[in-house]
Amino acid sequence: MIEQTAELDTAHETGIDGSKCLDILRDTLRAHRGLTRLAWDKVTNRILLTYAPEHISDEAVSRIAEKLNDQFVQRYHDCRLDANRVGCDRCTLSAALRSPETDLSVDYDAHRISVGLLRPPPAVQTHEKPITVEPPPDAVSVWKRRWEQHHLVFWTALAGAFILTGWIAEATGHEIPGHWLYLLGYLSGGWLAAKESFDGLRKYRLDVNLLMTLAAIGAAILGRWAEGATLIFLFSLSNTLEHYALERTRRAVHALMKVRPSEARAIRDGHLVMVAVEELQIGDRVVVKPGEKIPADGAIESGRTTIDASTFTGEALPVERGPRESVLAGTMNLSGEITLAVTRRASDTALAAIIHRVEQAQSGRTPTHSFVRWFGQRYTIGILGGATLVAILPPLFTQIGWGTMFYKALTLLVVASPCALIISTPAAVLSAIGRAATRGVLFKSGESLVTLGHVRAIAFDKTGTLTQGHAVLTDIAPVNGASERDLLAMAAAVETGSTHPLAEAIVGAASERGIAFTRATDATTHTGRGASGVTVEGERVLVGNRVFLIEQGVPVDSAADSLLAQYESAGKTAVLVGTNRVLGVLALADPIRREAAASIQSLRKNGIESVCMLTGDHERAAAAIAAPLGIDTVRAQLMPGDKADAVEELLRRHKAVAIVGDGINDAPALASASVGVAMGGAGNDVVLESADVVLMADDLSRLSFAVGLSRRANRIIKQNLTFALIVIAILLAGTLAGNIRLPIGVLGHEGSTLIVVINSLRLLWHK
Repeated sequence: MIEQTAELDTAHETGIDGSKCLDILRDTLRAHRGLTRLAWDKVTNRILLTYAPEHISDEAVSRIAEKLNDQFVQRYHDCRLDANRVGCDRCTLSAALRSPETDLSVDYDAHRISVGLLRPPPAVQTHEKPITVEPPPDAVSVWKRRWEQHHLVFWTALAGAFILTGWIAEATGHEIPGHWLYLLGYLSGGWLAAKESFDGLRKYRLDVNLLMTLAAIGAAILGRWAEGATLIFLFSLSNTLEHYALERTRRAVHALMKVRPSEARAIRDGHLVMVAVEELQIGDRVVVKPGEKIPADGAIESGRTTIDASTFTGEALPVERGPRESVLAGTMNLSGEITLAVTRRASDTALAAIIHRVEQAQSGRTPTHSFVRWFGQRYTIGILGGATLVAILPPLFTQIGWGTMFYKALTLLVVASPCALIISTPAAVLSAIGRAATRGVLFKSGESLVTLGHVRAIAFDKTGTLTQGHAVLTDIAPVNGASERDLLAMAAAVETGSTHPLAEAIVGAASERGIAFTRATDATTHTGRGASGVTVEGERVLVGNRVFLIEQGVPVDSAADSLLAQYESAGKTAVLVGTNRVLGVLALADPIRREAAASIQSLRKNGIESVCMLTGDHERAAAAIAAPLGIDTVRAQLMPGDKADAVEELLRRHKAVAIVGDGINDAPALASASVGVAMGGAGNDVVLESADVVLMADDLSRLSFAVGLSRRANRIIKQNLTFALIVIAILLAGTLAGNIRLPIGVLGHEGSTLIVVINSLRLLWHK
């Protein structure tokens, strides 16, 4: 489990029986100075202990973990954190459960309680130790777990059965048994709503549960048992369907927890031993056979294979991996046996970071969501007041009977309930974030999703974003009688061993072409100018720019000058190769990504009006990249601070601007933009931390997908809000005009809520 620090309201958490689980966490935290946070996830049955190694030993933490496991096993079925009320006004933990020294977090949707110290002990680093709570595997425990998962269905079905039987009894002339059956329908279908409304009243909170409860009680007082029971049943059915519909998106995230295997084949004292993944330490060596999942982030020591990394990138095509290359926990080893060295502990893997980010995004609130919730509280109070006036005033000043207006007030309570309005935004955001995660796009928050949908201008960093991020040899131009093969062999002999990107590109090109060369002796690098060395033939070879060769006494003739000008005007880096005379020119460039042009074109189709390039490279190189991509504006030779200024200028013109970069060098610009988008986040902790949106695959086409998804999510949110308000207005007008009775009002209210949820779920299939 990953520690969650969700935003918290201060009220009572529906579904927590007392505060037993909370008390276990808080008491343990207070009793041990080195612990900084404890969290419990009901869905995955996982407890996370975060601790400072300077203040508490690993052994002590293990003992605490064992004790916690025993306590949670004993109380497992008493500690409830169930989302019984999805969509309408929800409660969280009460202020009475808080204390001055602890920070309490509850993520209602993720079913998680988390307690941390407000002032944790100083530590250079903190470690995390996850443990799994294993309830006793007896038949009673299995039955209790299934009951927790499906009790909403049971109570709804039972209420429906009683009501149906009551209808039959009344239809056959048995009114008294019918009334008793309706009463049983009231009790079975309405006790959860009644309990939640009572809990809210104790804390001076009014919510939709209270509206439904009052309407049902009022119908019973008027003797309209069938209508009241129908209201209760449909309200319960709506809650159940919403719960299961939204749970579909949450399951995709929690399924990531099952991606990583629970055991690993570790090498211990020369023998293969199966150990729990949580026991793996950095540096441990692990063997992974074909068809098995990688148990931990690591680097391959021996063997070659193909890896299915679709869990992280959404890319179905496997990638080849060999010695010294990295692999990530949860990816699938497809073809060959490999031995890898563990580079991250289980709680620190890229998979853990991804789950953390998606859960953060799902629990976060957008400004629209926050406003709707704020409005919903006050709206509910207004509806109660309005219904009271409708029930009292007309009978006092007109000839209309009390019963008629009381019935109309009850209908008003039902039709004006803001369920559909409140669920409009979170349902769409939750579905969109879940869909994005399956395609390798991580949104840090719901606000990032919504904001990206409003963006009209996008700025791109050049190197590593629009280009591949590494130089390749594009042209070989020999002069003065040299051959291409000899020219490249001499340059590679001098550059072998150098870590300069241009040198690596030259050596790599020679190797790819099968050109044999022997490393030059007396090889020397001349920073910023070139390199020199003596080949096996005894010739001193120079590789570098024009100034370097002239300094070394080698004249640069007109043919070489012409080639230099030609390549540099095309935005390439040109390198001269010579001995006592120039033998030729090598041209290198950072190639444009294959998908870049199509991605920019797709972005324009998705409503992006302006595309800009921001780069620290010189203008010729920038223009050579921008022209074939159809980029509107190019800003070259920019320092990091200059990029941030350029983003500010774009913001003044377009209001909402996204910048796409690597998430590290472009940090100031990413922070300045409305939305910062980083590429290639799989396994890169810095990228995951720095950007609002992360494209896990190193693939620009995912950006167009993300923008299109955000645009559609915003449209669906507007559709939901508009539809919910129109339905409420129509039902209110019809009720006040006397044309809508309670059963029709119930159908309209519950039906509109379900339509909003179903409309939002369309985002799960966005392409």
